[in-house]
Amino acid sequence: MTPRSQLVLRAIVLLGPVVALLMTGPAGHWPPLWIVLPVAGLGATAAAAPDSPVAAGAGLVVLAWWTISLGDGVPAWVLVAAVALLAGHLAGLLAAYGPRQQPLDRATVLLWVRRGALVALTVPAAWAAVRALHGEPEQPGIWVLGVAAACVATVAATAAVEVRRTDS
Repeated sequence: MTPRSQLVLRAIVLLGPVVALLMTGPAGHWPPLWIVLPVAGLGATAAAAPDSPVAAGAGLVVLAWWTISLGDGVPAWVLVAAVALLAGHLAGLLAAYGPRQQPLDRATVLLWVRRGALVALTVPAAWAAVRALHGEPEQPGIWVLGVAAACVATVAATAAVEVRRTDS
């Protein structure tokens, strides 16, 4: 029998990309059914096999639809879409920790929820930066600054992670 924790995680894997896709609707561009159904199918396949690369395909379709439907517009609904994609990704990661019949322990779930929350905290800041710079001419060196900021964040995150070694 499949434990409740696995059922919940797999439901989030299914719903994450679908919710992210549908968030273009409130922004004024509802996705057609011929896009929603394949994304739901990819989400269902990813929920059944969370360790497969299918979830990445669902996310790519969502990103492509956002790009095509809204162009360079960045409505606030992108915040919900980003969190939905992040939740689907983290749920897939957790669901892939073991076979479908294996319940997840609370400590592992809480660890990844905290990590996901930290990543989600960057979403509003990135959205605000994009909104502030929208329509401005591209500044020289902005990409270098962005890469440098990403490198600093990566080094800081790596330094903050505590690695515990167990000797056998």
